[in-house]
Amino acid sequence: MEFRPCIDIHNGKVKQIVGSSLKDEGDAAKENFVAGQDAAYYAELYKRKKIKNGHIILLNSSDSEYYEATKTQALKALSAYPGGMQAGGGITAENAAFYLEAGASHVIVTSYVFKNGHINFENLQKLVKETGKEKLVLDLSCRRKKESGDTDYYIVTDRWQKYTDVVLNEKTMEELAGYCDEFLIHAVDVEGKADGIERGLVELLGRFGKIPVTYAGGIHTFADLRLLKETGQGRIHATIGSALDLFGGTMKLDEVLSYIDC
Repeated sequence: MEFRPCIDIHNGKVKQIVGSSLKDEGDAAKENFVAGQDAAYYAELYKRKKIKNGHIILLNSSDSEYYEATKTQALKALSAYPGGMQAGGGITAENAAFYLEAGASHVIVTSYVFKNGHINFENLQKLVKETGKEKLVLDLSCRRKKESGDTDYYIVTDRWQKYTDVVLNEKTMEELAGYCDEFLIHAVDVEGKADGIERGLVELLGRFGKIPVTYAGGIHTFADLRLLKETGQGRIHATIGSALDLFGGTMKLDEVLSYIDC
């Protein structure tokens, strides 16, 4: 188990948001925290503390009026910590090399691969050709269709707004693991709510164990971290957003690092 830091960028600012509130229309989101510092500040901090393999996520769509400001922040962070962080948000086979050359250790991809609700293997193969398996992270962020009572987790795309027909299960992960180096998985329904982890999802991820998996969503106490470690069989890496002191929360970064290292 490792700690994986995050830098989420929305409307040109580092933020922590409630994941399920994100909307393209009006570039709206319910905000938990808006940083006074830029993305490079956080990247430099992670570099000083030698925390690697975190993720920078561009939360605006490419046609947003804020996209260029958000992209500029991401590039500043990559420049501040070259090779230390992954980059995601609007990544395609056409621009993946740009972000790798800008300093990303990996690119993170969802919507380009899970196109029109399905796995687009043609696009996935194009990506692997551009990046190599070793520099590709597949974002399998997911949520349940609670309104229908369905207990399966479905991969969601387009800034977590659209359901695919792809169920996140061991078969899906086994199939996709051959194309990428890691999985990044936000539990969208608890993301940013500081209300505990999505235990059913963590149990599923803990059974897999074939390639590294980073989980984000709901961690807000050290009891949550312990539960993640136990339920995930020590195989799952942790991201903490709104609950971290860097983003206005109560969990101190140094204490989190010490806890995970012990």
